[in-house]
Amino acid sequence: MRRYTYQNCKSQQEYPNKMDRISKLPLGIIETILCLLPIQEAARTSILSKEWRYHWTKIPNLVFIEKNFQVSTDRTDGAELSLYNKPSKRRKMSKKSKFIDAIYQVLLIHEGPIHEFTLDMQVDDSGVEIDHILLHLSKKKTLKMLNLDIIGDGYEGCLTTLYLNGLSTYDTTLLRLLSSCPVLKRLMLYCDGGTISDSRRTTIVDLFKCVPMIEFLSVRFFIVTCFVPERLPKVLPTPLVDLKYLCMDHFCFSHKYGLPFLALLIRSFPNLEKFKLVMYEDYWLDEDEMGAYTLEDYSDIMLEHLNEFHILNYRDADDELDFVKFILAKSPVLKKVGIFPCCKFDEDEESKILKSLSLSPCAAPVGQVVIHLESN
Repeated sequence: MRRYTYQNCKSQQEYPNKMDRISKLPLGIIETILCLLPIQEAARTSILSKEWRYHWTKIPNLVFIEKNFQVSTDRTDGAELSLYNKPSKRRKMSKKSKFIDAIYQVLLIHEGPIHEFTLDMQVDDSGVEIDHILLHLSKKKTLKMLNLDIIGDGYEGCLTTLYLNGLSTYDTTLLRLLSSCPVLKRLMLYCDGGTISDSRRTTIVDLFKCVPMIEFLSVRFFIVTCFVPERLPKVLPTPLVDLKYLCMDHFCFSHKYGLPFLALLIRSFPNLEKFKLVMYEDYWLDEDEMGAYTLEDYSDIMLEHLNEFHILNYRDADDELDFVKFILAKSPVLKKVGIFPCCKFDEDEESKILKSLSLSPCAAPVGQVVIHLESN
């Protein structure tokens, strides 16, 4: 018996990983396997070996479902998600508190990007914890899919700034997220590499109804196409009087919803002070996406408080030049206009643009507006 035991131990020493084939898999495959496990089970793989200790902290997809969350009753369970030195402190917490605490700890020790995040829970208090979670995710700037299912009427978030980029989600999910942040003041909404799936049930009015206190808005133009654009109103039912800064990115005058959407925002932001327009070429438009609106259709618009306007990726197209003239004619307190070409203009082109603008009608007093054409 001793001889057999000795030989067996020797075999294990010579071939320590003979049976551990899974540890030799590529890291990407290991992460995929761990993503298929509930987060608590994935965390428990940390006790398998030193090599496995931190594998679970690199998985890019995190799913937290409150009803599936299990609270360990084993005081010796070393794999339970906890950073407490004294387990007694954790045992005194409610199940919901332990659930939130587990999320905090996962986010704290997580390494690498988070591509997908799912949170499904019942809310019965201020929900400040959810604000903290969303703030952490927005700072990561790697999120592609956000699934948020918050049930309850007690949540009134206190998040004031939200940056979403590379986001793939549903329009209804996005509205649920924004409506959970009623005091949001700064919103940056982009979807580089992402998509917003259209349920055909939400409109642009529903979107802006979620952000009644917004002061700073930076958004990609195509967002409007995700909210039943056929039902685009002339003005929002409730003007957003606090909004002072607007940046419209990837904008195209040739799009059939381009000018109507821009006019809607200008009419609905009566105290707008700074306006940035980032142009995008129209070659990507299909024939049925082309529009026939002109600035004459919006002669009623005035920008009473606008003092600064910038247009980027300027190509000296007729519709772009006409819009700059439109801004000059409709902004009585305008002080600065910045034109940033997509490519370098020669001196003759620059002189022609500046002369054309200087001769166009201007609502502001003579000499008040400085027009700057930035040369690359």
